[in-house]
Amino acid sequence: MGYDAELGAAVERAQHGDEDAFATAYRLVQPGLIGYVRGLVGDDAEDVAADAWLEIARDLGRFRGDGAGFRGWTATIARHRALDHLRRLKRRPRTSLLEQDVLELPGGQDTAAAALEALSTEHALRLIGSLPREQAEAVLLRVVVGLDGQAAAQVLGKRPGAVRTAAHRGLKGLAERLARAGEGAGTSGAARTPRDET
Repeated sequence: MGYDAELGAAVERAQHGDEDAFATAYRLVQPGLIGYVRGLVGDDAEDVAADAWLEIARDLGRFRGDGAGFRGWTATIARHRALDHLRRLKRRPRTSLLEQDVLELPGGQDTAAAALEALSTEHALRLIGSLPREQAEAVLLRVVVGLDGQAAAQVLGKRPGAVRTAAHRGLKGLAERLARAGEGAGTSGAARTPRDET
């Protein structure tokens, strides 16, 4: 990712108590992290990510590494919180779906554009979620979080080659699904298969 140098510098300053630097690190990492967590736990992603950020803030002084390493470290923590959440749900399923969302004041952004972006993100995550779990997690870590093969492998506890293969198969499966959907919608042309980067 192009911002890893900025992220590494922000993390280093945050470790010395700079709250603005922590906010910068959060701003750089959160979009990819929330996409990854949403791919694992669905609608509970905000709560799980919030739990992960509490742990990240608490343990920030123990982190050692650069910007890319910080993204991997935060993804590992978020994955652990997501798996804990899924285990809790398995033991104690929800009895009610009546959760009231907190009302948000309108921001300065274009509401229509934000809604379209949310829909396309939701659609993309739903497509990724339809992949086998191993492939879905590899795609989320490689594409959404932006980790390289080595860092994604560390998060998943697998060999880098296995993660690259799973990501490649997942991306190929997504391309095939998109091509079929395009054919069903009457579009022509072959979909390009995304290539997995090393």
